[in-house]
Amino acid sequence: MDGTPQSASTTAGGLSSKGLSAGKIGAIGGAVIGISCIAPAYTLTSGLGPTISEVGVHTPAILLIGFVPMLLVVFGYRELNTSMPDSGTTFTWATRAFGPWLGWMGGWGLVAATVLVLSNLAAVAVDFLFLLLSQIVGDPQIAELTRVLWINIPVTVLLTAAAAWISYRGVEATEKLQVWLVAFQVLALGWFVIAALVQVGGGTAFDPTPVSLDWFNPLTAGDFSTVAAAVSLSIFLFWGWDTVITMNEEAKDPEKTPGRAAMLTILAIVIIYLACTVAVISFAGVGTEGLGAGNPDNQESIFAALATPVMGPFAVLVSIAVLSSSLSSLQATMVSPSRTILAMGHYGALPEKYGRISRRYKSPSVATITSAAAAIIFYVVMRLLSENALWDTITALGLMVCFYYGITGLACIWYFRRSLFDSARTVFFRFLFPLIGGVTLLVIFVTTAIDSLDPAYGSGSSVFGIGLVFVLGIGVLLLGVVIMIVQSFRHPAFFRGETLRQGVHGE
Repeated sequence: MDGTPQSASTTAGGLSSKGLSAGKIGAIGGAVIGISCIAPAYTLTSGLGPTISEVGVHTPAILLIGFVPMLLVVFGYRELNTSMPDSGTTFTWATRAFGPWLGWMGGWGLVAATVLVLSNLAAVAVDFLFLLLSQIVGDPQIAELTRVLWINIPVTVLLTAAAAWISYRGVEATEKLQVWLVAFQVLALGWFVIAALVQVGGGTAFDPTPVSLDWFNPLTAGDFSTVAAAVSLSIFLFWGWDTVITMNEEAKDPEKTPGRAAMLTILAIVIIYLACTVAVISFAGVGTEGLGAGNPDNQESIFAALATPVMGPFAVLVSIAVLSSSLSSLQATMVSPSRTILAMGHYGALPEKYGRISRRYKSPSVATITSAAAAIIFYVVMRLLSENALWDTITALGLMVCFYYGITGLACIWYFRRSLFDSARTVFFRFLFPLIGGVTLLVIFVTTAIDSLDPAYGSGSSVFGIGLVFVLGIGVLLLGVVIMIVQSFRHPAFFRGETLRQGVHGE
């Protein structure tokens, strides 16, 4: 049975609990779910190739550049969460700082980004499921079944529904599953890195490329547009750590645990990414022929191309790792939009039904089902239109992530404006770090949006002469504006500031 909380303590500004299961997630458990949501094996196989094609051997530098604004924004998230631990995160905090309209759009950006990536996760999961089956059976034709739509689409729907079911059963079920899946993919990636570097050292790599400190120098990576495009892709690689913040109402220490988990997540991820990137470039080089990491034929899945040459008969482990990574992320990513939608329903920004909680599992009910349904519909539509259209969602995702992360960074500064200079700590954590991170991400958002008007950006697909990446990214945000206006007429209390009030820290 579902229901809404019968009694909820209300704090200053209108924040209140949703009835979620409290005290269940610790810092390590949260970090495991965060790593699972980022899904390093999946994100690397999908995003590393396109990033290398943009900046070549300077990809490690681009990853570090993309990591820095993420890290800086984490401090803003941590400060906001300490003051207002609420599952709505960006939606709730931006509403408190800037008012209901920008708060609503921040929440929409988060939900839309996660729905887009859920569809892409499902696509990768199905591709690697059939690839794994073909490797086990020894029949390459089985891998091609993923291109048969009447097989691909039903399998994708089943996987998405299964992920939603596990998420519906609550964060404890999610955590138990993710521990094993994360451990396996980290071990498989470690094996890949060691095997690749051994071949490089032995001179048997495809294109042995000596590691250079210049790889880590962003000043030689290219012009600003090139760097911005590559950083937008790297943001896709890092995105997902904020899922651990959306579980704040279910954490053992709501004010401290989520921030610690987020910091552990992002530090672990940057180490994994740099190791794998150095291994790939050292082994395969950045050329556009054969196994080269810059070869367009290898862009869709760099690990599918390199696993066998690097690991031989053990390449099946990477296929299992990517499959488990995409499946675990598909499930863990359900946590974020469901809790944002839950908060939006709870505070009246969406119809009340979205604020319902499963009485048995103490998890979002309607919100979880809605997230899964939206991802399925988006996947089916995109897959029927074009496979290229589906892959363009990766770049479009970067747009929306920059948008709502940037808003969150600036919300931290504005909400804490009365206490920004109370101490050296507040200067850095409430002002300087969120400012640099938030502004950087918003600049990347604007730059990428302008560049993506060109149909050549991304897969080269276009709609009426406008690049498909722009249509997907900006179009989804504009759809949010339309829905927001409709909601303002149907549920005016939230937009009048009656259910969640704009305010400032210390009032």
